[in-house]
Amino acid sequence: MPCISLMVQGTTSDAGKTTLVAALCRILQRRGVRVAPFKPQNMALNSAVTVDGGEIGRAQALQALAAGLEPHTDFNPVLLKPTTDKKAQVVIHGKVAFDLDAKAYHDYKPRAMGAVLESWGRLTAAYECVVVEGAGSPAEINLRDRDIANMGFAEEVDCPVILIADIDRGGVFAHLVGTLDLLSPSEQNRVKGFVINRFRGDISLLESGLTWLEERTGKPVLGVLPYLHGLMLDAEDAIATVTVDSQKAPKIKVIAPAYPRVSNHNDLDPLRLHPEVDFRWIGPGETPPPADLIVLPGSKAVRADLEWLRSKGWDTAIQKHLRYGGKVIGLCGGYQMLGLAINDPLGLEGQPGSTPASACWNA
Repeated sequence: MPCISLMVQGTTSDAGKTTLVAALCRILQRRGVRVAPFKPQNMALNSAVTVDGGEIGRAQALQALAAGLEPHTDFNPVLLKPTTDKKAQVVIHGKVAFDLDAKAYHDYKPRAMGAVLESWGRLTAAYECVVVEGAGSPAEINLRDRDIANMGFAEEVDCPVILIADIDRGGVFAHLVGTLDLLSPSEQNRVKGFVINRFRGDISLLESGLTWLEERTGKPVLGVLPYLHGLMLDAEDAIATVTVDSQKAPKIKVIAPAYPRVSNHNDLDPLRLHPEVDFRWIGPGETPPPADLIVLPGSKAVRADLEWLRSKGWDTAIQKHLRYGGKVIGLCGGYQMLGLAINDPLGLEGQPGSTPASACWNA
Protein backbone atom coordinates (compact mmCIF):
# COMPACT_ATOMS: atom_id res chain seq x y z
CA MET A 1 0.00 0.00 0.00
CA PRO A 2 1.47 3.43 -0.92
CA CYS A 3 2.51 5.77 1.86
CA ILE A 4 -0.06 8.45 2.80
CA SER A 5 1.20 11.96 3.50
CA LEU A 6 -0.16 15.20 4.92
CA MET A 7 1.59 18.54 5.38
CA VAL A 8 0.78 21.08 8.10
CA GLN A 9 1.64 24.65 7.11
CA GLY A 10 1.08 27.72 9.26
CA THR A 11 -0.08 31.23 8.54
CA THR A 12 2.72 32.48 10.82
CA SER A 13 5.63 31.17 12.82
CA ASP A 14 4.50 29.64 16.12
CA ALA A 15 1.00 29.02 14.81
CA GLY A 16 1.06 25.49 16.23
CA LYS A 17 2.50 23.41 13.38
CA THR A 18 4.88 21.45 15.58
CA THR A 19 2.25 20.59 18.17
CA LEU A 20 -0.34 19.56 15.59
CA VAL A 21 2.13 17.30 13.75
CA ALA A 22 3.15 15.74 17.07
CA ALA A 23 -0.50 15.19 17.98
CA LEU A 24 -1.30 13.57 14.63
CA CYS A 25 1.74 11.32 14.96
CA ARG A 26 0.65 10.21 18.43
CA ILE A 27 -2.95 9.58 17.37
CA LEU A 28 -1.87 7.51 14.37
CA GLN A 29 0.73 5.61 16.39
CA ARG A 30 -1.90 4.69 18.97
CA ARG A 31 -4.08 3.39 16.15
CA GLY A 32 -1.33 1.07 14.99
CA VAL A 33 -0.20 3.09 11.96
CA ARG A 34 3.53 3.15 11.20
CA VAL A 35 3.94 6.92 11.06
CA ALA A 36 6.97 9.22 10.90
CA PRO A 37 7.37 13.02 11.17
CA PHE A 38 9.20 15.08 8.56
CA LYS A 39 10.34 18.67 8.19
CA PRO A 40 12.25 19.37 4.97
CA GLN A 41 14.04 22.47 6.26
CA ASN A 42 14.23 23.77 9.79
CA MET A 43 15.92 26.89 11.15
CA ALA A 44 16.65 26.61 14.84
CA LEU A 45 19.47 26.89 17.35
CA ASN A 46 17.96 24.11 19.45
CA SER A 47 18.91 20.70 18.13
CA ALA A 48 18.72 17.08 19.25
CA VAL A 49 21.10 14.16 18.75
CA THR A 50 19.80 11.37 16.51
CA VAL A 51 20.12 7.62 16.71
CA ASP A 52 22.33 7.67 13.59
CA GLY A 53 24.78 10.12 15.11
CA GLY A 54 23.61 13.41 13.59
CA GLU A 55 21.46 16.32 14.72
CA ILE A 56 17.99 17.58 13.85
CA GLY A 57 15.67 20.28 15.13
CA ARG A 58 14.22 19.50 18.56
CA ALA A 59 10.71 19.79 17.13
CA GLN A 60 11.29 16.70 15.01
CA ALA A 61 12.77 14.86 17.99
CA LEU A 62 9.58 15.67 19.90
CA GLN A 63 7.45 14.44 16.99
CA ALA A 64 9.52 11.26 16.76
CA LEU A 65 8.83 10.63 20.44
CA ALA A 66 5.11 11.10 19.75
CA ALA A 67 5.36 8.55 16.93
CA GLY A 68 7.19 6.06 19.15
CA LEU A 69 10.44 6.41 17.20
CA GLU A 70 14.05 7.26 17.88
CA PRO A 71 15.03 10.62 16.34
CA HIS A 72 16.64 10.13 12.90
CA THR A 73 18.33 12.57 10.54
CA ASP A 74 15.84 11.73 7.78
CA PHE A 75 13.13 13.42 9.87
CA ASN A 76 14.83 16.81 9.27
CA PRO A 77 17.34 16.57 6.39
CA VAL A 78 18.18 20.30 6.25
CA LEU A 79 18.84 22.22 9.46
CA LEU A 80 19.95 25.86 9.44
CA LYS A 81 21.64 27.19 12.59
CA PRO A 82 22.06 30.99 12.43
CA THR A 83 25.48 32.33 13.39
CA THR A 84 24.86 35.99 12.48
CA ASP A 85 21.90 37.99 11.18
CA LYS A 86 22.96 37.14 7.62
CA LYS A 87 24.76 33.82 7.91
CA ALA A 88 23.93 30.29 9.05
CA GLN A 89 25.58 26.93 9.52
CA VAL A 90 24.03 24.45 7.10
CA VAL A 91 23.50 20.92 8.43
CA ILE A 92 22.67 18.28 5.80
CA HIS A 93 21.50 14.83 6.89
CA GLY A 94 22.67 15.57 10.41
CA LYS A 95 26.20 16.67 9.55
CA VAL A 96 27.62 20.19 9.28
CA ALA A 97 28.23 20.97 5.61
CA PHE A 98 29.33 24.62 5.59
CA ASP A 99 28.44 28.18 6.57
CA LEU A 100 26.54 30.23 3.99
CA ASP A 101 25.06 33.70 3.86
CA ALA A 102 21.43 34.11 2.82
CA LYS A 103 22.15 34.67 -0.87
CA ALA A 104 24.57 31.75 -1.12
CA TYR A 105 22.06 29.46 0.58
CA HIS A 106 19.34 30.58 -1.81
CA ASP A 107 21.62 29.50 -4.67
CA TYR A 108 22.27 26.20 -2.88
CA LYS A 109 18.58 25.34 -2.39
CA PRO A 110 18.24 23.12 -5.51
CA ARG A 111 20.99 20.88 -4.08
CA ALA A 112 19.37 21.03 -0.66
CA MET A 113 16.13 19.85 -2.26
CA GLY A 114 18.03 16.79 -3.46
CA ALA A 115 18.89 15.92 0.15
CA VAL A 116 15.26 16.52 1.16
CA LEU A 117 13.96 14.17 -1.53
CA GLU A 118 16.49 11.47 -0.58
CA SER A 119 15.15 11.43 2.97
CA TRP A 120 11.56 11.64 1.73
CA GLY A 121 12.11 8.60 -0.46
CA ARG A 122 13.48 6.55 2.42
CA LEU A 123 10.67 7.53 4.78
CA THR A 124 7.83 6.90 2.33
CA ALA A 125 9.32 3.48 1.59
CA ALA A 126 9.55 2.55 5.28
CA TYR A 127 6.35 3.99 6.77
CA GLU A 128 2.61 3.87 6.09
CA CYS A 129 2.18 7.59 6.76
CA VAL A 130 4.44 10.64 6.92
CA VAL A 131 3.18 13.84 8.57
CA VAL A 132 5.09 16.88 7.35
CA GLU A 133 5.68 20.22 9.07
CA GLY A 134 6.20 23.37 7.05
CA ALA A 135 8.35 26.33 8.12
CA GLY A 136 7.16 29.85 8.84
CA SER A 137 4.45 30.72 6.33
CA PRO A 138 3.89 29.65 2.70
CA ALA A 139 2.79 33.22 1.93
CA GLU A 140 6.29 34.68 2.24
CA ILE A 141 6.34 35.51 -1.45
CA ASN A 142 9.92 36.77 -1.37
CA LEU A 143 11.00 33.21 -0.55
CA ARG A 144 8.79 31.38 -3.04
CA ASP A 145 11.54 30.98 -5.64
CA ARG A 146 13.30 27.64 -5.02
CA ASP A 147 11.22 27.01 -1.90
CA ILE A 148 11.97 23.67 -0.26
CA ALA A 149 10.19 24.24 3.07
CA ASN A 150 6.53 24.81 2.23
CA MET A 151 4.56 24.75 -1.02
CA GLY A 152 7.67 24.18 -3.13
CA PHE A 153 8.12 20.85 -1.37
CA ALA A 154 4.39 20.02 -1.32
CA GLU A 155 4.13 20.60 -5.07
CA GLU A 156 7.27 18.54 -5.73
CA VAL A 157 5.97 15.44 -3.93
CA ASP A 158 2.21 16.04 -4.47
CA CYS A 159 1.36 16.31 -0.78
CA PRO A 160 -1.99 17.66 0.51
CA VAL A 161 -1.82 20.58 2.93
CA ILE A 162 -3.82 21.93 5.86
CA LEU A 163 -3.33 25.47 7.17
CA ILE A 164 -3.19 26.19 10.89
CA ALA A 165 -3.57 29.66 12.43
CA ASP A 166 -3.27 30.98 15.98
CA ILE A 167 -6.46 32.76 17.06
CA ASP A 168 -4.81 33.97 20.28
CA ARG A 169 -2.73 36.44 18.23
CA GLY A 170 -5.86 38.08 16.80
CA GLY A 171 -6.80 38.42 13.14
CA VAL A 172 -7.17 34.71 12.55
CA PHE A 173 -9.59 35.05 9.61
CA ALA A 174 -7.34 37.60 7.91
CA HIS A 175 -4.40 35.25 8.43
CA LEU A 176 -6.17 32.34 6.77
CA VAL A 177 -7.86 34.23 3.93
CA GLY A 178 -4.77 36.32 3.22
CA THR A 179 -2.46 33.32 3.19
CA LEU A 180 -4.73 31.41 0.84
CA ASP A 181 -5.09 34.43 -1.46
CA LEU A 182 -1.30 34.77 -1.85
CA LEU A 183 -0.91 31.18 -3.04
CA SER A 184 -0.94 30.15 -6.69
CA PRO A 185 -4.07 28.40 -8.03
CA SER A 186 -2.45 24.96 -7.85
CA GLU A 187 -1.30 25.63 -4.30
CA GLN A 188 -4.76 26.83 -3.29
CA ASN A 189 -6.21 23.60 -4.61
CA ARG A 190 -3.67 21.70 -2.53
CA VAL A 191 -5.04 23.20 0.69
CA LYS A 192 -7.70 20.82 1.99
CA GLY A 193 -8.86 22.78 5.00
CA PHE A 194 -8.09 24.92 8.04
CA VAL A 195 -7.33 24.36 11.70
CA ILE A 196 -7.72 27.16 14.25
CA ASN A 197 -5.40 26.86 17.22
CA ARG A 198 -5.34 28.21 20.79
CA PHE A 199 -9.05 29.05 21.11
CA ARG A 200 -10.42 29.94 24.52
CA GLY A 201 -13.91 31.10 25.35
CA ASP A 202 -17.41 30.24 24.16
CA ILE A 203 -17.19 28.30 20.88
CA SER A 204 -20.68 29.46 19.90
CA LEU A 205 -19.31 33.00 19.49
CA LEU A 206 -16.88 31.68 16.88
CA GLU A 207 -19.33 29.68 14.78
CA SER A 208 -20.55 32.53 12.59
CA GLY A 209 -16.93 33.30 11.68
CA LEU A 210 -16.28 29.66 10.81
CA THR A 211 -19.32 29.62 8.54
CA TRP A 212 -18.17 32.84 6.82
CA LEU A 213 -14.67 31.42 6.36
CA GLU A 214 -15.94 28.24 4.74
CA GLU A 215 -18.30 30.16 2.44
CA ARG A 216 -15.61 32.71 1.56
CA THR A 217 -12.88 30.17 0.70
CA GLY A 218 -14.74 26.97 -0.15
CA LYS A 219 -12.49 25.16 2.33
CA PRO A 220 -13.71 23.36 5.46
CA VAL A 221 -12.63 24.18 9.00
CA LEU A 222 -11.30 20.80 10.08
CA GLY A 223 -10.96 21.63 13.74
CA VAL A 224 -10.72 24.24 16.47
CA LEU A 225 -8.07 23.39 19.05
CA PRO A 226 -8.30 24.67 22.63
CA TYR A 227 -5.69 26.80 24.34
CA LEU A 228 -3.76 24.20 26.34
CA HIS A 229 -2.50 25.68 29.59
CA GLY A 230 0.58 24.05 31.08
CA LEU A 231 1.67 22.46 27.80
CA MET A 232 5.39 22.32 28.57
CA LEU A 233 6.89 21.32 25.23
CA ASP A 234 10.39 22.20 24.03
CA ALA A 235 10.59 25.71 22.63
CA GLU A 236 12.26 25.69 19.22
CA ASP A 237 12.97 29.36 18.55
CA ALA A 238 11.77 31.88 21.13
CA ILE A 239 12.98 31.35 24.68
CA ALA A 240 10.26 29.83 26.86
CA THR A 241 9.65 31.83 30.03
CA VAL A 242 6.60 30.09 31.52
CA THR A 243 7.29 28.55 34.92
CA VAL A 244 5.45 25.99 37.04
CA ASP A 245 3.10 27.31 39.70
CA SER A 246 4.20 25.97 43.06
CA GLN A 247 3.12 26.42 46.66
CA LYS A 248 6.69 25.74 47.81
CA ALA A 249 9.10 28.57 48.54
CA PRO A 250 12.03 28.42 46.12
CA LYS A 251 15.26 27.08 47.61
CA ILE A 252 17.56 28.61 45.02
CA LYS A 253 17.47 31.62 42.68
CA VAL A 254 19.02 31.14 39.24
CA ILE A 255 19.40 33.63 36.39
CA ALA A 256 20.74 33.31 32.84
CA PRO A 257 21.51 35.97 30.21
CA ALA A 258 19.43 35.76 27.03
CA TYR A 259 22.17 36.77 24.64
CA PRO A 260 21.48 37.17 20.90
CA ARG A 261 22.84 33.80 19.69
CA VAL A 262 21.82 31.66 22.64
CA SER A 263 21.53 28.02 21.55
CA ASN A 264 19.89 24.96 23.07
CA HIS A 265 18.28 27.21 25.66
CA ASN A 266 15.96 24.37 26.61
CA ASP A 267 18.97 22.86 28.40
CA LEU A 268 17.77 25.10 31.22
CA ASP A 269 14.17 23.89 31.16
CA PRO A 270 14.73 21.53 34.13
CA LEU A 271 15.59 24.61 36.20
CA ARG A 272 12.78 26.72 34.74
CA LEU A 273 10.19 24.03 35.47
CA HIS A 274 11.45 22.87 38.87
CA PRO A 275 8.99 23.84 41.63
CA GLU A 276 11.78 24.71 44.09
CA VAL A 277 13.86 26.83 41.71
CA ASP A 278 13.23 30.52 41.02
CA PHE A 279 14.64 30.75 37.48
CA ARG A 280 14.64 33.79 35.18
CA TRP A 281 16.03 34.67 31.79
CA ILE A 282 17.50 38.18 31.86
CA GLY A 283 16.94 40.14 28.67
CA PRO A 284 19.04 42.90 27.12
CA GLY A 285 17.32 45.79 28.88
CA GLU A 286 17.31 44.24 32.36
CA THR A 287 19.78 44.62 35.21
CA PRO A 288 20.89 41.20 36.53
CA PRO A 289 19.22 40.79 39.96
CA PRO A 290 20.87 39.10 42.95
CA ALA A 291 20.95 35.31 42.56
CA ASP A 292 22.55 32.19 43.98
CA LEU A 293 23.65 30.94 40.57
CA ILE A 294 24.31 32.47 37.16
CA VAL A 295 24.21 30.05 34.23
CA LEU A 296 25.91 31.04 30.98
CA PRO A 297 24.05 29.01 28.33
CA GLY A 298 25.26 27.76 24.97
CA SER A 299 25.94 30.09 22.08
CA LYS A 300 26.27 29.75 18.32
CA ALA A 301 28.62 32.78 18.17
CA VAL A 302 30.58 32.65 21.40
CA ARG A 303 32.92 35.60 20.89
CA ALA A 304 30.11 37.86 19.70
CA ASP A 305 27.86 36.88 22.62
CA LEU A 306 30.74 37.41 25.06
CA GLU A 307 31.21 40.92 23.70
CA TRP A 308 27.46 41.43 24.03
CA LEU A 309 27.65 40.41 27.70
CA ARG A 310 30.37 42.98 28.28
CA SER A 311 28.43 45.69 26.47
CA LYS A 312 25.44 45.05 28.74
CA GLY A 313 27.48 45.23 31.93
CA TRP A 314 27.44 41.55 32.76
CA ASP A 315 31.20 41.53 33.48
CA THR A 316 30.63 43.96 36.37
CA ALA A 317 27.53 42.08 37.51
CA ILE A 318 29.36 38.73 37.53
CA GLN A 319 32.33 40.19 39.43
CA LYS A 320 29.95 41.47 42.10
CA HIS A 321 28.06 38.15 42.11
CA LEU A 322 31.30 36.23 42.73
CA ARG A 323 32.50 38.63 45.45
CA TYR A 324 29.30 37.96 47.41
CA GLY A 325 29.75 34.18 47.18
CA GLY A 326 27.59 33.46 44.13
CA LYS A 327 28.39 30.67 41.71
CA VAL A 328 28.72 30.63 37.91
CA ILE A 329 28.22 27.64 35.62
CA GLY A 330 28.85 27.59 31.88
CA LEU A 331 27.23 25.24 29.36
CA CYS A 332 28.85 24.61 25.98
CA GLY A 333 29.62 28.10 24.61
CA GLY A 334 29.06 29.52 28.08
CA TYR A 335 31.71 27.12 29.38
CA GLN A 336 34.10 28.42 26.73
CA MET A 337 33.51 31.92 28.09
CA LEU A 338 34.94 30.72 31.42
CA GLY A 339 38.28 29.91 29.79
CA LEU A 340 41.21 32.28 29.40
CA ALA A 341 40.56 33.13 25.75
CA ILE A 342 38.32 32.17 22.85
CA ASN A 343 40.28 31.68 19.66
CA ASP A 344 38.66 31.51 16.23
CA PRO A 345 41.55 31.84 13.75
CA LEU A 346 39.47 30.57 10.83
CA GLY A 347 36.50 32.80 11.49
CA LEU A 348 34.04 29.91 11.83
CA GLU A 349 31.67 31.96 14.01
CA GLY A 350 32.41 35.47 12.74
CA GLN A 351 35.49 37.53 12.08
CA PRO A 352 38.77 35.63 12.64
CA GLY A 353 40.48 36.53 15.88
CA SER A 354 40.80 35.95 19.59
CA THR A 355 38.84 37.34 22.56
CA PRO A 356 39.97 37.35 26.21
CA ALA A 357 37.42 35.43 28.23
CA SER A 358 36.98 34.92 31.98
CA ALA A 359 39.59 37.53 32.94
CA CYS A 360 36.80 40.08 32.64
CA TRP A 361 34.96 38.67 35.67
CA ASN A 362 37.87 37.22 37.60
CA ALA A 363 39.76 40.54 37.71
